[in-house]
Amino acid sequence: MKTRPIRAAMAAAAAAALALTAACSGGGDDGGKITLSVGLFGDFGFGPLYEEYSKLHPEIEFEERIAEFADHHTNLTTHLATGSGSADIEAVEVGYISQYTAQPDRFHNLLDLGAADLEGQWLDWKWQQALSKDGESLIGLGTDVGGMAMCYRRDLFEAAGLPVERDEVSALWAGSWEDYVAVGRQYSEATGGDYFFESSGNMFRAMVEQADEGVYDREDNLVVESNPAIGDAWDLTVEAIEAGMSNRLQAWTPEWNAGFNEGTFATIICPAWMTSYIETNAPDSAGLWDIATVPGGAGNMGGSHLVLPAQGDHPEEAYEFIEWLTAPEQQLKVFESTGNFPSTPELYEDAALTGMTKTYFNDAPVGQIFTAAAQAVQPQYQGPLQGDVLATIGQGLGRIEDGSQTPEEAWSQVLGDLESF
Repeated sequence: MKTRPIRAAMAAAAAAALALTAACSGGGDDGGKITLSVGLFGDFGFGPLYEEYSKLHPEIEFEERIAEFADHHTNLTTHLATGSGSADIEAVEVGYISQYTAQPDRFHNLLDLGAADLEGQWLDWKWQQALSKDGESLIGLGTDVGGMAMCYRRDLFEAAGLPVERDEVSALWAGSWEDYVAVGRQYSEATGGDYFFESSGNMFRAMVEQADEGVYDREDNLVVESNPAIGDAWDLTVEAIEAGMSNRLQAWTPEWNAGFNEGTFATIICPAWMTSYIETNAPDSAGLWDIATVPGGAGNMGGSHLVLPAQGDHPEEAYEFIEWLTAPEQQLKVFESTGNFPSTPELYEDAALTGMTKTYFNDAPVGQIFTAAAQAVQPQYQGPLQGDVLATIGQGLGRIEDGSQTPEEAWSQVLGDLESF
């Protein structure tokens, strides 16, 4: 299975999108044609699908706008507040979708545009994530889901005297995250202190995503301080930091990107979308990476929806496109090209999906691995500022990693910072 490089392809995807727009931009019309603008964070692998759709609908052209993850969501929030500046179609990551379902009037209601007949197409929890609390408005259609696995470096495990075959590696931490930390200690001792994972934020988030209740309860109350699962995840992550397991790399930075190829860490929490990110940033490491199961059972990290801001000028055309784009056939094409795993369970028994392997990851059966991960997810309620809360806690862990605060000081600041939410 071939994978399109994500960061390296961003410029090419943008150029292709611009070529499709002719002289149009920002959703305007030109000579009877309609340009739909699409706002994304990173490359979703949509480039070939724009071209395919335009052949089916010659009157439709596309302008793709790509921003970094945090900037994209900050900009979208600003555009919604000011009533201008958004794209016709915007991607929203799962950590932010509940922030927007709380203000459905700022989006076109997809139930009014025909989506009511499509509910059974998605995983039930994926569909529910984009519904307003009263169930009267659907603001988005699901793209991918982020059922978790664990990517690891076979060469580094072998050098540390640890098993390297994926079933044996999965068995090392099959019981719990405590087992994962215990393996990290073995790895560190055997290698003289090499790093076991890239940073603490992903480890913490993975544990939280697996809990019955996360950072919010169902009444939208923050429960960071009172939920034992949060405290347990924090304490175990701090233990791993203090044991020297973290490479202390900040996600999405050049240093983080380089670490995949340089082998500066041995494991990383690995939703399906992460596999392409690794392959893109570690082109010389084919066969060295492999994929095992994640400690602690199933959980979801990431995944997105496509929403239509109410300020968009072409809701019918935009809806028709995203309905086509998120259909199983197109979701399968995206998984083939980028690794973003479909949210449409119709595909989960399709050999075209389940039979997929990835040469880069030592021929790992990615179709089977991520199908099982998606099917096992027990959905967790997402509160209105889910993404911001997790980012705030992650920043606290970062302050422990860089030595600027003790764990007690970092936790105290996290709780203080969350008082303004």
